[in-house]
Amino acid sequence: MKSDILKHIESKVAAGKKSLALLLDPDKLDTDSLHDRILAIKSLSVDYIFVGGSLISSDNFEFVINSLKQYSDLPVIIFPGNGMHIYENADAILLLQLISGRNPDFLIGQHVIAAPKLKRSNLEILPTGYMLVESGVATTVSYISNTTPLPANKPDIAACTAIAGEMLGLKLIYMDAGSGAQNPIKQEMIAAVKKNVGVPLIVGGGINTVEKAIAALEAGADVIVIGNAVEKDPGFLNEVAKAVQKFNISETANV
Repeated sequence: MKSDILKHIESKVAAGKKSLALLLDPDKLDTDSLHDRILAIKSLSVDYIFVGGSLISSDNFEFVINSLKQYSDLPVIIFPGNGMHIYENADAILLLQLISGRNPDFLIGQHVIAAPKLKRSNLEILPTGYMLVESGVATTVSYISNTTPLPANKPDIAACTAIAGEMLGLKLIYMDAGSGAQNPIKQEMIAAVKKNVGVPLIVGGGINTVEKAIAALEAGADVIVIGNAVEKDPGFLNEVAKAVQKFNISETANV
């Protein structure tokens, strides 16, 4: 079993470097749009590619992963919506434990179903505490998971949830406002979680401007995830990639 991606994330965090992940929803890609994304990725400072979503209704899942592996050298990481979203051609899978909710199916149920297949695969398993945060609108993930998001104005609850996840042995914390979120996660909540855990912090959902991306990085996000905004404006990927790169340079200069 491979174990390089987690080490890479941890080494970047240790060096004070921020990372950018692009989330690709197979349902929203065709051959042409996927080709455009791959061309853009090759010329930009993108660190990781997440593939998946809460609900995948098309047959594009394997096609997208195979195309990325063929034409890109970036790590391809599955962002699963359930135990069926497993494909060995990817490099790794975020084994998401929905610690913000109380639905046992997403705390352990889906994991039990997926465990034998994952055990036989060559995928790197990334145990991840997944925290859904209220974003102003109902999202697909809250509906599919049948869970209530963390209140957006309760950073203390988020911090305690993340602490519990780390104590349970999870290697990453992923705070998500959900696809198409009306509001991104507040800086106060990101900062509270970052202050209280030692594992890398991933933040996504509602990051649809460069200003919001920088705000998440300044608050303590180690990896920011964009997806929906790029579907609406492909040029946004270029803007955020340059902003992350500039942020890393400025932080290095200030050390």
